[in-house]
Amino acid sequence: MSIDILLALVGFAFVTSITPGPNNLMLLASGANFGLRRTVPHMLGVGLGFGFMIVCVGLGLAGLFEVWPAARLVLAVLSVGYLLWLAWRIANAGAPRGTDVDARPMTFAQAAAFQWVNPKAWTMALSAVTLYSTGSVPSVVAVAGVFTAVNLPSVSSWTVLGVQMKRFLTSPARLRAFNWTMAGLLVATLWPTVAGLV
Repeated sequence: MSIDILLALVGFAFVTSITPGPNNLMLLASGANFGLRRTVPHMLGVGLGFGFMIVCVGLGLAGLFEVWPAARLVLAVLSVGYLLWLAWRIANAGAPRGTDVDARPMTFAQAAAFQWVNPKAWTMALSAVTLYSTGSVPSVVAVAGVFTAVNLPSVSSWTVLGVQMKRFLTSPARLRAFNWTMAGLLVATLWPTVAGLV
């Protein structure tokens, strides 16, 4: 990979990783509700799970959409349904209590698996592989490695922002308003996917 392509890939990875999307909004909410330490598995699941997704897409999974076009529709419907459910969970989250079994952040495995129903992640993975990979295994792995290296600190910054916001979310009413706002923004990220379905 030439230095020009590498710099372009780093820029693409940074812009797509740092901008708002389902992962970042959920990490912001998790940071505010659970703190940095408890959100670390979620952050690692996003970064490493997305890197794994790029490898899978780059090594042929993207061809599934060409062989079976209905797979794109199935994925879109599953994505919308799952993100609506997550938005509902965020909207109704409260400050975690020691006895509150339901109050817990997303695990590493859940966050890694979430990449497969995240419309923004699919767009990023397909674009990265198409634009910056030659299709060879080393090239695909290099793209995944660069994305993971850039993605982890980018998405982590959203968690840190959420942790900082926690100081202002000390009352149940403010926390509830924040969670409902995050849920609404998460639903808003579905607009391009829903528009593509109609």
